Amino acid sequence: MTPEFDVLLSGTVFLDIIFTGLPRPPAPGTEVWAEGLGSCPGGIANLAVASSRLNLRTGLAAAFGEDVYGDFCWEVLSEQEGVDLSYCRRFYGWHSPVTVSMAMDRDRSMVTHGHRAPVGADEMLAPPPRTRAAFVHLQPEEERWVCAARERGALLFADVGWDRTGVWAPELVRRLDGYHAFLPNHVEAMRYTRCDTAEAAARALADHVPVAVVTRGSAGAVAVDAGTGEVVDVPGLDVAALDPTGAGDVFGAAFVLGTLSGWPLGDRVRFANLCAALSVQHFGGSLSAPGWGDIATWWRTVSRRPNPEVLEYGFLEDLLPHHAAGEVRRASATIKLSTPR
Repeated sequence: MTPEFDVLLSGTVFLDIIFTGLPRPPAPGTEVWAEGLGSCPGGIANLAVASSRLNLRTGLAAAFGEDVYGDFCWEVLSEQEGVDLSYCRRFYGWHSPVTVSMAMDRDRSMVTHGHRAPVGADEMLAPPPRTRAAFVHLQPEEERWVCAARERGALLFADVGWDRTGVWAPELVRRLDGYHAFLPNHVEAMRYTRCDTAEAAARALADHVPVAVVTRGSAGAVAVDAGTGEVVDVPGLDVAALDPTGAGDVFGAAFVLGTLSGWPLGDRVRFANLCAALSVQHFGGSLSAPGWGDIATWWRTVSRRPNPEVLEYGFLEDLLPHHAAGEVRRASATIKLSTPR
């Protein structure tokens, strides 16, 4: 049967409010003014929008509150970004989770408030639709829908979040059996593996999963193919970073696209690295994700430069003519503009 989606996602959708251009962190009893402000759907919406903007048929299972924040996030995802919300539900009396992100010095700090959703993905995806891939946030106990999606032929990709307990138990990454690729950032990878470098961590993770990719923020990424032993180390791109929120999700969506398209490992990592680099030049996690027009503009600009690192992105020359280069929307300071009367 033809899969309904290219990628299936589940998780929490937040309303993200992002401050940029902060001169310093706010100290107790003081007030700090930010130069920039953006609002957009966040959380799993980062990955959903990034996937959809790369023309992947994207399905999402998530809870939405019956409030203005929920209205805004639902409208942006379904009507503006083309994410399929057929498996999502709305709940009266459950308010939408909110994250405030403060971007400073090429990194960000966040404050979040929210409550557990009334139902989980296992209830919304019972059974899950057929999909070519599923991107999963690794949990101590695997959700039933993930097992069902894998049995139906889905290729599984995973990332992992910050361990608030500080334990970083290695047992979690030993649960990667049946997954195709694992994409943590370098801090997470090194703490879970007890390694001193991102490359060493990627090699250690390749003992548990066919493809291990460790992102390093502005320093690029390193990937290891466990089957062939291939190691790909891609440096970061020189861009003017405004807000790194969601860059890892953009990287993950681009890597999924490259994998489903059958690209070599090096091209997959470079393409994901490029998409993440383009995303940090704009506000917010979800609406900072690049579209094919952004990618084409970057390539037309840099391809004239005699830079060996840039020339490694030459595979874009054959790739770009096959994708429409439409414009994409960016985050704005307000969550929703009223329609003029």
